[in-house]
Amino acid sequence: MLMRTDPFRELDRLTQQLMGPGTWSRPSAMPMDAYREGDEYVVALDLPGVTADAIDIDVERNMLTVKAERRPVAKADDVQMELSERPLGAFSRQLVLADTLDTEHIKADYDAGVLTLRIPIAERAKPRKISIGVGTGHKEISG
Repeated sequence: MLMRTDPFRELDRLTQQLMGPGTWSRPSAMPMDAYREGDEYVVALDLPGVTADAIDIDVERNMLTVKAERRPVAKADDVQMELSERPLGAFSRQLVLADTLDTEHIKADYDAGVLTLRIPIAERAKPRKISIGVGTGHKEISG
């Protein structure tokens, strides 16, 4: 059997084991992608193995907070764990949102272990044309 090793992955795994799982007071980070798609910003967070009811999303002013918890799977008494690399515990990510985003209309979807947040760009931040009025002449104010 051919086994490929990645020393950095092993280092990450060992660091996670030493630091222990995330807790609500010291949560682990969750990987994410953020990009603009048309008139909205999209944030995709990886949360494999987390149930939708274990995810909490809050927005206060322009601070978006996502918290999740991956709980251990119940095992029978006669099961002996041979290898455990999937992290358990609490995960959290905070994002400071620009004032140009509409935090009142954020949509959240969770599918296949990926939480996708769609944040619309506020109307005031969208580009628009300004019409130029043609004056009827100069007016003088006398006083």
